[in-house]
Amino acid sequence: MTAKIVIAEDDETTREVIELNLTDNGWDVVAFTDGDECWEHLESRTNDPPDIVVLDVMMPEIDGLSVLEHIRDHDALVDLPVVMLTSRNREEDIVQALDAGADDFVAKPFSEVELVSRVEKVLDEA
Repeated sequence: MTAKIVIAEDDETTREVIELNLTDNGWDVVAFTDGDECWEHLESRTNDPPDIVVLDVMMPEIDGLSVLEHIRDHDALVDLPVVMLTSRNREEDIVQALDAGADDFVAKPFSEVELVSRVEKVLDEA
């Protein structure tokens, strides 16, 4: 079965790189430019959620940590796997994301191979 992945990344180039690498791996990807669009999509599809979400931490409208909090507070989405992606790779940022319920964390700049591997690992564990 092909995994359905939702990504939210405000930087166009980074979003395109993520989308390309994940689709090249055979996964279906839906991409959003901000957290608000991403959350609206997720909330409207609680009966058919994606298999995993990749969220940039710093985005306009609603940031990735807030989207993660919405996911963890929503009964139908609480177990949805989430990988956080950010250029803020200080230890406290990583701990904050993991404490908020992230399943994994990828720091920018990232290796495309590492990103795909981490998404695959989280999918396998779900």
